[in-house]
Order: sequence, then structure tokens, then C-alpha cells
Amino acid sequence: MINIIKVWYQRHFSDPQVIILALLLLLFALVFIFMGGVLAPIIAAIVISYVLEGAVGKIQRLGLPRMLAVVTVFVLFLFSILLLTLGMMPLIVNQLVQLFKELPNMIGAGQQLLMELPQKYPIISEQQINDLMSLINTEIASLGQHILSLSLSSVVDVFTLLVYMVVVPLLVFFFLQDKDNIVTWLKRFLPNDMGLASKVWHDVDIKIGNYVRGKILEILIVGFATYLPLALMGMDYAALLSVLVGLSVIIPFVGAVAVSIPVVLIAFFQWGFSADFMTLIIAYSVVQFLDGNLLVPLLFSEVVNIHPAAIIIAVLVFGGLWGVWGVFFAIPLATLVQAVINAWPVIDESEQHIENAQA
Repeated sequence: MINIIKVWYQRHFSDPQVIILALLLLLFALVFIFMGGVLAPIIAAIVISYVLEGAVGKIQRLGLPRMLAVVTVFVLFLFSILLLTLGMMPLIVNQLVQLFKELPNMIGAGQQLLMELPQKYPIISEQQINDLMSLINTEIASLGQHILSLSLSSVVDVFTLLVYMVVVPLLVFFFLQDKDNIVTWLKRFLPNDMGLASKVWHDVDIKIGNYVRGKILEILIVGFATYLPLALMGMDYAALLSVLVGLSVIIPFVGAVAVSIPVVLIAFFQWGFSADFMTLIIAYSVVQFLDGNLLVPLLFSEVVNIHPAAIIIAVLVFGGLWGVWGVFFAIPLATLVQAVINAWPVIDESEQHIENAQA
């Protein structure tokens, strides 16, 4: 057994570059797992800075000084945040409050429809409907208790959010302004020879940057494209549902299915099985079809080449570790894992036998 472990170790870890890469990956993983909550503002600022760095670089290539490029991008970033906070947030919160007020009526209408099913479809028994309604009522009560517990801690959450809204933008500006100095300072703590780690980072850097920027653009496009038909048809909670549909693209495959349920249910409770309901479903399906078959290939055709099953596994694993951030970065992290596997040198067994014989 010891010889097997020894052979495996010599096969995979005989190169010092591999050990350096493995230690760096382990260090970053430990920091995120055990200090992710404490370092959340810093991590958020680093991610935002990384996303904005692409725009800063493009402005610099036009011939402008870096400081002017940083100020321009940062002002546009702040303007976008203010527009979202002051423009969209009150509308979304108002629609969310209205939805919670209307929810009991929707539940009652849904229960009435369920009670009529045994009469229309004799294959369904009343006992099955009663069991289903009991399960629904239990889940609703549990959801109500969860919402109450969240409201009790809302004061602390609001205070934390206000602190983040001040600290994170300041960190973003400083990270962008002093990027070269920060990178030079960090390199002092790293080994001089980082050939393999540099190769992996070079392979992942472009893909992750393009993916994050493309995903943000996809959220905005899908959200706006969904809002147009919903608002034109006068659907209730159009802004709230559009935001949910836009954010659903963060979770590959599963997000689109999950967010379609409230869209279809709210449309049904508003119009029933009518022409307006069918028109809305067709318009919503067109948006989803164009997103999956036109927008995603256009934005991400050169970013990732990972099997769908691997993407779902990455969402489950990284989402379980780091929550929303893990879900958002599931594909970039899967790309990192793929790049590490592809770059990881493995000594051939024949070469290993020769080395052992020489030893």
C-alpha cells in the first residue's frame, strides 16, 4: 500500500511546479471556505474590480492615461448602481409587497382548482388532493416562519448592507487605481519560478473575464427582453418577474426551469386559459429560446467547453460551498479545474521505471 502511494505521489508531484500550484490552490480554497464571510466585502471588491478592469484597459488603449480611465469607468459604475438602487429597487420592492399581499388569494384559487380535479379526472382521488393540500399548507407555514425570522434580523442586515455600499466602492476604486502596485506587492510573497501556475492563470484569465462580463450582459439583456412583453401586455409584477428571469441565467439549465414556474402561475391567475395567457407564454418562450440558442452561443462560444453534466455538478458543489457567489462562478471555477487538469504534468510509467532503475 505504501509503495502504491509512493508511486502515485512520484507520478503526480515529482515536479516542484506542481507542488507550488497545488499549495496555491489549497491556500485559496482554505481562505474562501473558512474566511469567506469575513472577507466578503474584499472578495466582492476584487471581483468587481476584475470585471471593470476590462473596460479600463479598453479606454487605455484609446490613448488615455490610466487614472482618467479608472475615474471614467468608476463614475459609470457608480451611476449604474445609483440608477439600479433609486430607479428599479423601489418598484421591485413595491411589487414584491403586493405579491405577498395577493399570495393568499392565489393560494385559495389554486386550492379551489385542485378540489375540482377529482370531478374532472376520476383517476385522481380526493384523498390525494387532500394530502397535496396539507403538504402545501405545511410548506407555506414553514415559509412564513422563515420570512418572519428574516424580518427580525433585517435591521442588522440593512446596517451591514449600508456599510458594504460604502466600503466596496471605495475598495474597487483603490484596487483599480493601484492595480500594478498591489500585484507587485503580492508577487513578493510568491515563488519566483511559477511557470505552471502562470500557465494555468493565463489559460483561465481570459475565459473567466469574458465569462463574467458576458454573464452580466446576458442578465441585463434577458431581463430587459422579458420586461418588454410582460409590461406591454400589462402583466402584474412585470418588473419583479423580469429581474428574476434575468438573474435565473446565473444558474445554468436549472434557473430557467425554476423561474418559469412563477411566471406561468402568475399569468394563469391573472388571465386564466385565455388568448392573453397563451400569447404571454409564447412571448416568454421566444425570449428563452433566443437566449439559449442565440445569445449564449454569441457571448460564450469561446469561453468554456465543458460538458453540461460537469456544469450541473459544478453548480451543486460550488453553490453548496459558497452560496450565490459559488453558483455565479460555478462555470469559471469549473474552467479553472479543467485548466489545472489539462496543465497538470504526469510522468509516464515507462519514464518512472527508468528513473527508479537509475535510482
